[in-house]
Amino acid sequence: MDTTMKKLPAKPVDRKKQAAHWLIAIATVVIIVWSCTGINFGGIKATAGQIAGAIFAGIFHPDWSYVYNGSGEDLISQLWQTICIAFLGTFISAIISLPFAFWAAHTRHKHWYTSRIAKIVLAIIRSFPEIVLALMFIKAVGPGSAAGVLALGFHSVGMLAKLFSEAIENLEEGPNEAVIAAGGSKFHVIMFSTMPNLMPALISNTLYRFDVSIRSASILGLVGAGGIGYPLIIALQYRQWDRVGIILLGIIIMVVIIDWISGWIRKKLV
Repeated sequence: MDTTMKKLPAKPVDRKKQAAHWLIAIATVVIIVWSCTGINFGGIKATAGQIAGAIFAGIFHPDWSYVYNGSGEDLISQLWQTICIAFLGTFISAIISLPFAFWAAHTRHKHWYTSRIAKIVLAIIRSFPEIVLALMFIKAVGPGSAAGVLALGFHSVGMLAKLFSEAIENLEEGPNEAVIAAGGSKFHVIMFSTMPNLMPALISNTLYRFDVSIRSASILGLVGAGGIGYPLIIALQYRQWDRVGIILLGIIIMVVIIDWISGWIRKKLV
């Protein structure tokens, strides 16, 4: 074997492409620097260290007496309310999402624009943040859990219907054709072919959405839509850092447990 190997010719450098990359990088840096000039930075306050120390001291020394006191306003009660808000909002949206999902699935329509219109409607629904929806529903039904359930349910319709429609589009047509060949109607196709094959995906996506709704329900309480967010914002306003610490710890434990349970169920379904 000849050990003398000819060197491959060097790849020619594209000067125009290189110049374009440098131009983009310089423009990005200029924009970032220009954006920072609009920040009104008043400097670090003299009491910043003291306040930061109080915050960390409260977080790492939580108020254990708030865990449960039987008043209905304790940590356990508020966390349970948060879970109920997330569950009810997700359950309602899962039912409402099914008709939208069949509408948005392009494999169920002869004309392409039928499903495209549905996808646009779902995109519009998803464009409303849950916080904004909560504020709107608070004006309609008043502060509390009802506003949180409605906000989560409305927003989740856009997300779940999109996931459901994708699951419908990925279904094989063989079982549907078998039902039709046996003389079944469209109703029979949906009930005895589509829904049984679709059910694992529906449950899995609903559980995933419930996992996300738990986090969202914790935030919605900050604007008065029920759940653990309300006592958290009160504790922050009054600088009860030990109360903030136990609430944050409770939220972390709740999210981890719900995530583990939903993940375990999804693995069993797949």
